[in-house]
Amino acid sequence: MAQEITHDLDALEARLGEVEGYLGLDATRATIATLEEESAEPGFWDDADGARATMERLARAKEDVQAFEEARALLGDARAARELGEELEDEESLAESEDLAARLEGALTELELSSWFTDELDLGDAIVTITPGQGGLEAQDWTEMLFKMYLKYADRRGWKVTVNDATPGEAIGLDRATFTVSGKNAYGMLKADQGVHRLVRISPTDAKKRRQTTFAGVEVLPVLPDDIEVQIDPSDLRIDVYHASGPGGQGVNTTDSAVRITHLPTGLVVTCQNERSQIQNKASAMKILASRLYEQEKAKREAELDELRGPKHEISFGNQIRNYVLYPFQLVKDTRTGIETGNVDSVLEDGDLDPFIIGFHRWATGQRSAERA
Repeated sequence: MAQEITHDLDALEARLGEVEGYLGLDATRATIATLEEESAEPGFWDDADGARATMERLARAKEDVQAFEEARALLGDARAARELGEELEDEESLAESEDLAARLEGALTELELSSWFTDELDLGDAIVTITPGQGGLEAQDWTEMLFKMYLKYADRRGWKVTVNDATPGEAIGLDRATFTVSGKNAYGMLKADQGVHRLVRISPTDAKKRRQTTFAGVEVLPVLPDDIEVQIDPSDLRIDVYHASGPGGQGVNTTDSAVRITHLPTGLVVTCQNERSQIQNKASAMKILASRLYEQEKAKREAELDELRGPKHEISFGNQIRNYVLYPFQLVKDTRTGIETGNVDSVLEDGDLDPFIIGFHRWATGQRSAERA
C-alpha cells in the first residue's frame, strides 16, 4: 500500500519564502558582516560590556540565518526523498520524506515566531509570577499546579528556570510563585499567558466531592537588559528580612535570608527567599522590582499597557484567558483564540503549551494585521 502523502511541500516552500522576507535575512547577513568586522578591530574588548552586547547581537543574527539554512536543507531533503519514493514506490523513502516535512513544519513555526517578536525585550528572559484568586485554599493548589505546568513547559523548550520565591499556602499549594525563565524568546513567548486562568474540577478537599471552580493570575514581565537602567531611590524602599518558609536547605530556613522590598511611592511589593543568602535574595528582588517599575513607566509614557501586561482584571470569573476543565468532561480551551484540546494531562502534567502559546501569537499577529489594513 502506498505511503499516504500528508504534507504539501509546495506550500511549505512558499512558507519558507515568506519567512525569509519576514526575517529580512539579506539585511541580517549584512549585519553579520558588519559586526564581524567590528569584533576583529583592535581594542574591541577594551569596552567589555559593549563588546559582549555586540557578540550577543552577532550570535542572534547568525542563529537566525543558520536556522533558515537548516530549514531550506530540510525542504531539499524532503523533496529528494519523496521523488525517490514515488519513482521506486519505496515506502521507506516516502516515510522519510514525511518525517523531514514534519520537522520542516516545526522549524518554520519557530522561524515565524522570531519574525513576530519585534521588541528587543521579546527576545530575552521573563519573570513569571503566579498568585491565587477566587477559590479559597484550592486556589493555592491551582497556583502550584500552574507553577509545575510552566516548569514542564520551560523544560520542553530547553529554557533555564530560577525559582525566586515559592511561598507555601496555608494548608495546600502555593500562596505565590515567582520564577525567572531564561532562554531564546522566553518573554515574547510567555507573555501570551499573562492573565487569569480558570480551573473546574471535583474538589479534592471536599468530602461531598462537589464541583469547584478556582482561579489564579499569571503575570509575565521582561528581564531588563543591562543597558536599560531604572533609577530607584533607596529612600523610597522599605526592606524587611525574615525566615524563609520554602525549600532551600537548612541554612535558608534557620536564618533571616528572605527579603521583602516595598517601593513606598507605588506600593509595589517584591519578595525573594529561595537563595541561600540575604544578599542574593535582595539582588534578585531588586531586579524584579526594576522590571515592574519599568513596566509601569513604559505604560505611562506610551499609554499602551496592553502591550506588556494586558488590561488588569480581578482574578475571578469572566476575566479568564483560558479554561481548564477536569469535570464533568475534560477540556482545555483558550477563550481568545478558541484553541482547545481534550488531552488535559498533556497540558497540565507534560507542559504541552505550544499549541496555545504559538496559536495566540499567530492569532494576535493576524489581529494586528487586520487593524492596519
